Amino acid sequence: MRSTRIAAAVAGAVILVGGLSACNDGGKSSGGGSSSGGSSDAAGGSAADALKAAQSATEGKKSAKIDGTTTTTTPNGQVKQASKGGLDWSQGMRMNVENTMSGGGSPGKPIKAIYTQDAVYMNMGASMPGAGGKPWMKYTYATLSKQLGGSGTLFKDVLQNANPSQPIELLLASGTAKAVGKEDVNGVQATHYSGTVTMDQLSGKLSKDLRDMLRKQLEKGGAKSEQLDVWIDSNNLLVKKVEKIGGKQPSDSTALFTDYGTKVDVAPPPASRTATPPGA
Repeated sequence: MRSTRIAAAVAGAVILVGGLSACNDGGKSSGGGSSSGGSSDAAGGSAADALKAAQSATEGKKSAKIDGTTTTTTPNGQVKQASKGGLDWSQGMRMNVENTMSGGGSPGKPIKAIYTQDAVYMNMGASMPGAGGKPWMKYTYATLSKQLGGSGTLFKDVLQNANPSQPIELLLASGTAKAVGKEDVNGVQATHYSGTVTMDQLSGKLSKDLRDMLRKQLEKGGAKSEQLDVWIDSNNLLVKKVEKIGGKQPSDSTALFTDYGTKVDVAPPPASRTATPPGA
């Protein structure tokens, strides 16, 4: 039960970074044939053209800071996951963040986590049973994937493609993007774009394991689509994204992105301070 909860927390943090589009196979959407090409943005241009420029600029920065939360309503009440820290997608997605889960029996304490290319390291405290006095616990993505019923490479595959430009790509591919107007985000003027994404639009972009996991999550809550909103600043960078999924177990995810180009320390903790869970 504990390892499954940890796997879910890791998945929540990854999804927060890229949303449903974190499951994308990394192919670039052309967006040229979508209906978004006929919509105008707040500056009088094409919404599709503006989003293409934002996708390219955001992906090219390779690092940023994130502050985000995802709230899901379950039969046992609301479960909230929050992640705050640094992202580096220069070599696949790597992160140095604090994850906090509250509700659903979770303790609500922030846990420092470092995501590398092959594993996530969590500072669980030296008193954790089986840790031998070492504060860090190492969970390979193969171990975590199996906890959620996926293949041993599921999390690794997701992290290879996840970055803040992915929600923009997904909104382009949906063909529903429309400019809403100019809004203030953390003291920065940004253009707000909104659209709706369906599972059918994702079917050709997912590996079987990712598609099955995502479909189970959506079907469990009775949802077949999500509302996706992004805010783009004057430098063509994503500064905010919001994803809302309805159904029987609705979820609401918000992420703020700042300090693009910042240096992020993603070095794993020393082996002398790291343990592995029993059976891993």
